Amino acid sequence: MTIDEALSYLRSLQLFGFKPGLESTRRLAALAGDPQRRLRFIHVAGTNGKGSTCALLESVYRATGLKVGLFTSPHLVRFGERIQVNRCPISDDTLARRVAELKNLAAGLEPTLFEFATVLALQHFAEEQVDLVIWETGLGGRWDATNIVDPLASVITNISLDHQAVLGNTLAAIASEKAGIIKPGIPVVTAVEDPDARAVIEFRARELDSPLIQVGTADIAAFPFELQLTGDHQKVNAAVAATTVRLLRYCIPVNDTQLQQGLETANWPGRFQTVVRGPQTLVLDGAHNPAGVAALASTLARQFLDRRPVLIVGLLSDKDWRSMVRQLVPLASRIITAPVSSERTVGPEELRAACVATGKGRPVRAAGSLTEALKWTATDSLVLITGSLYFVGEAMEQLGLEASDTAGERALNHWSPPTR
Repeated sequence: MTIDEALSYLRSLQLFGFKPGLESTRRLAALAGDPQRRLRFIHVAGTNGKGSTCALLESVYRATGLKVGLFTSPHLVRFGERIQVNRCPISDDTLARRVAELKNLAAGLEPTLFEFATVLALQHFAEEQVDLVIWETGLGGRWDATNIVDPLASVITNISLDHQAVLGNTLAAIASEKAGIIKPGIPVVTAVEDPDARAVIEFRARELDSPLIQVGTADIAAFPFELQLTGDHQKVNAAVAATTVRLLRYCIPVNDTQLQQGLETANWPGRFQTVVRGPQTLVLDGAHNPAGVAALASTLARQFLDRRPVLIVGLLSDKDWRSMVRQLVPLASRIITAPVSSERTVGPEELRAACVATGKGRPVRAAGSLTEALKWTATDSLVLITGSLYFVGEAMEQLGLEASDTAGERALNHWSPPTR
């Protein structure tokens, strides 16, 4: 099987959409020899920050000399970004081989793309004999395909409103789904602040006799390290990662020097990523829900004081995008709306109208493509590109920050929520 054939097969799995439940993943993993039983995991869930927290944890454990697997989603440009060993994405040749092998095992099962990718990652990490896997949930937790593992620790970064069609319309309901990753007797680390959401997590932890460690404002205020990752929200993620590492020192030794080195050198593309090109500064941030936009606004104010960037924005229709528009418009000097390369995109004209409707008086122009939007901002000194992570991934590709998406791999991020 070639890489193009492998990617074509992965695209075909998108026909099976999103199916909550673990049975299909467990069956496929069993056919693959249950590779998860040969691995150690830290399982990370949360509405925002779970990818950054995973990157911080991976960096710390790699600094100790361990061989570390990292499983995250979505990818920005290349599908292989989802499955990394010591921050090296799975190669095209290896991905093609593993897809062919698992495809044969999956005959008749009809797994979803995410279920297939989850078991493929388990196979890869087991065969690579990694020492530890940093394991990010895809959506929710309780019925997420990643929840077939028994981790050393469960981490819930935070809870905010997102994916309500799948996870529920209240913070407590969403917390219940995220708390589904808690396992009997396995410690839980969280920075969840909302009282209702925290109460749900506390109840589940007590129910399963799982020690619960709350990372609070005092822990964050006392955080002593300088991060490459920008923003106060990243200090929260780093405090969660540091607490988890200290908790697990009894089974994975990490000294203070290694902890500091790992946290301070961690990077995670597309999250307030700043690129300077001559007189122009570009900021790329996948602020894909209202809580993410709030973090972006705070970080932007700290980093650029009273400077207002030109905003290039592309949003998805299944998000609370009108709320995001109301938050984003005041940040900008002028705004260019553009389509996301997804069937779920908000049309640039509709997005332009929503920006105008905020009444903030910012000039707004709709572009037919991100390429056109980038041309219109070529001479601006400060440009912010934000919205969907898919949109940021496309920008990274067009700006030459990532390898070209020659096989349409960004499209493998697309999914549709289940109908009720």
